Amino acid sequence: IFFRDQDLSPQQFMAFAQTLGQPIEYPFVKGLEGFPCVIEVKKLEHEKVNFGGIWHSDTTYLPQPPMGSMLLAKEVPPYGGDTLFANQYAAWDALPDEVKTRLRDAMGIHSARRGYSKDGAYGEKDRESGRSMAIKYDDSALKTQLQPIARVHPETGRIALYVSPGYTLGIEGWPQDESDEMMMYLFQHQARPEFVYSHRWSTDMLLMWDNRCLIHAATGGYEGHRRLLHRITIAERC
Repeated sequence: IFFRDQDLSPQQFMAFAQTLGQPIEYPFVKGLEGFPCVIEVKKLEHEKVNFGGIWHSDTTYLPQPPMGSMLLAKEVPPYGGDTLFANQYAAWDALPDEVKTRLRDAMGIHSARRGYSKDGAYGEKDRESGRSMAIKYDDSALKTQLQPIARVHPETGRIALYVSPGYTLGIEGWPQDESDEMMMYLFQHQARPEFVYSHRWSTDMLLMWDNRCLIHAATGGYEGHRRLLHRITIAERC
């Protein structure tokens, strides 16, 4: 859901987020001064790499992943920079029955290592790009966390496919070759065009989404222009 024309200060943004749940600090990005739960999602004119440019659901490597996230557009390029969302209810529903049977009780192995470990595959590219964001590369990102692949939404009761190329490394207890094959299949399946919505930004637009049934990815295409959004992540209700 999104709201146009929301010229909010960090304090106002936090106050609104607190009406929905408990904002939490992002583990690997430093927050704004005085507002540790508000991070800048920033790409300057000279930068090449998009933060969040691979399909993911936020921080699934945590023991209790967040309920939702919010983005507030502060500076928007004249073109490009859309955010893509893919419906994972639809992705699960569209799986063949035999695949659902194999995955219904399976646990995915999640980790932040690709993006935030000191030698992670994506982190290294970010460092080479001279990224301006306050990313904290740390080998605590090597930790793993199990999450159900067929995740039951606690409010709707519907099953969503809960994996992503950003954070899911494999399937617990499966042989490596079988796990890799299934992961590649799921990564391609979950972002099929019929599941995807492309969101076009405007300045002062506030967007919020449910991390439990969506994956998302940032797009580029605005080289030579700035893009700045503020983000807050909201914890699952206990």
